[in-house]
Amino acid sequence: MKISDTLSRRGLLMGVAGASVLASCGGGGGGGGSASPGSSSASSSSSTSVSGPTLPDPATAPALKTHFNGKFLVGMTAEPNEINNAISQPVLKTHANSITAENCMKPHAIGTSAGVYNYTLADQVIAFASANNIAVRGHTLLWHSSAPDWFFAGDSTSATYKATVQARLERYITDVATYFKGKVYAWDVVNEPTSDSAGSPYRNSRWYQVLGADYIEIALRAARAADPTVKLFINDYSTENTDKLARLMSIVDTLLTRGVPLDGIGHQLHITTSWPPVANVRAAFQAAETRGLINHVTELDVSLYGSDPGSCFGTPATGCAPSLTEGTAAYWDSIRAQALQYRAMYDLFASQPSVKSVTTWGVADNHTWLSSFPVNRLNHPLLFDTTGKPKSAFWAVVNPTFVP
Repeated sequence: MKISDTLSRRGLLMGVAGASVLASCGGGGGGGGSASPGSSSASSSSSTSVSGPTLPDPATAPALKTHFNGKFLVGMTAEPNEINNAISQPVLKTHANSITAENCMKPHAIGTSAGVYNYTLADQVIAFASANNIAVRGHTLLWHSSAPDWFFAGDSTSATYKATVQARLERYITDVATYFKGKVYAWDVVNEPTSDSAGSPYRNSRWYQVLGADYIEIALRAARAADPTVKLFINDYSTENTDKLARLMSIVDTLLTRGVPLDGIGHQLHITTSWPPVANVRAAFQAAETRGLINHVTELDVSLYGSDPGSCFGTPATGCAPSLTEGTAAYWDSIRAQALQYRAMYDLFASQPSVKSVTTWGVADNHTWLSSFPVNRLNHPLLFDTTGKPKSAFWAVVNPTFVP
């Protein structure tokens, strides 16, 4: 069973990020960590090391932002601790012309209480981006997994409760979007509103329980009123899954019919070496295009583990593929498969004029949430290795003749 057919690969991000979203807003989706007892961390191959592919001189690597100039912005996610990291910072400065804060622009990080905000870490991201001529994607104004309790405080049986919650949401989005007006080029206004199950297209979140489906419209209208020029997005995972995509598009169609401001769809694309097929991703892009919307790839990474069963993403996680051992034949096989998947995806991105921004969820393999989700194990899902050097995946993306 494919990951996208079960928990979808990002019921995900809060599987580990929930515990870290308040930890100096710097955890992203995970980070490092040693294997814990009971996790699937045994080596999948012998400890005998083999040679990996021969890669070009890193000094000859073209800047991704230059390579894809005229196609789409090249984005990476980073927090202040990554911006100041000796490995990540040079990669960001060289290759990125877009940046997304992993956690420190989410409501839990900014919304201290009603009308009280903490922009300290977000301002550091903005300052770094401004100093290095990097645009900023805002992420996110509303997310069910980052909703401080103060939004919902009060007597839920009161006749005025719903209006009170709506007013708090509108004020938060108005204040935050106004604060960042002119500093971000796009907002993931509503993050992950779509159900993973058949039936109602809407996730049964606390926002939905209190405000119904209208909460999405409320958020988008408030964001547009606060910033008339910023691009407004709904961002979700598993848009490459046909059923999930249909549910998302039913939400989008309702919004568009009502004249709600919406500029594009964000596709997270937390994928693996074996899933999804290019055709599924193309179909997701085309679904947005036919509605006059643009596409952003917002959280791209390619896990080395393409054979995890659905149970691996349950609670507890069971049946997960054992951890690869760096330098073994199995590891290099996965690295090669990853390179081919990245090549296929970037070839698609470059061929689709509606794709305006492509962001990886992280900078380099020294910092990735997949090190601890769904279990603690080695995972190197990005284009740059743990030292910041271009990997096979990078060369596969920029050089069509490169053989991983």
